[in-house]
Amino acid sequence: MKEYKIVVLGSGGVGKSALTVQFVQGVFVEAYDPTIEDSYRKQIEVDGEQCTLEVLDTAGTEQFTSMRDLYMKNGQGFVLVYSIAAQSTFNDLEDVRDQILRVKDKDRVPMVLVGNKCDVDDSERLVGKDQGANLAQKFGCTFLESSAKARINVSEIFCDLVQQINKEVVPVPKPKKRKCTIL
Repeated sequence: MKEYKIVVLGSGGVGKSALTVQFVQGVFVEAYDPTIEDSYRKQIEVDGEQCTLEVLDTAGTEQFTSMRDLYMKNGQGFVLVYSIAAQSTFNDLEDVRDQILRVKDKDRVPMVLVGNKCDVDDSERLVGKDQGANLAQKFGCTFLESSAKARINVSEIFCDLVQQINKEVVPVPKPKKRKCTIL
């Protein structure tokens, strides 16, 4: 069974833990308790194949940013989360993405940009859906709006990421060895 290392990144309070726990355990965590680092495992089926996801829920607070390089180095796919009710959390993601690409020494990595808390009242929305879609296009990645509370697009985030990783690591078929018989 294939294993995938998924890293969930974003500013503090955007709902990284809520999304992760909703995905893994199917419950919504109401209370905000800043995370240092939590790791979860979940078996899922994507495109007919069983796989195990190791999901690393990271700290969003500045004091733990030095740990990020290690997460990024080991991660295969990344969930970049912002709150649609907080513009600053959206603005922070460009630096996070740049850091991932620098650490991985690649131009592209499997990634999903997630605008969380899409269940909030429209009057609380500060980041438009079009802004998220435009940033995702710039990043060359998938964009989804989600709600851990209402369980909107939670599984889709992780399934999409597995599909991206699978596309990236599809082995190139080796040329068949030809038999040559000399008469």
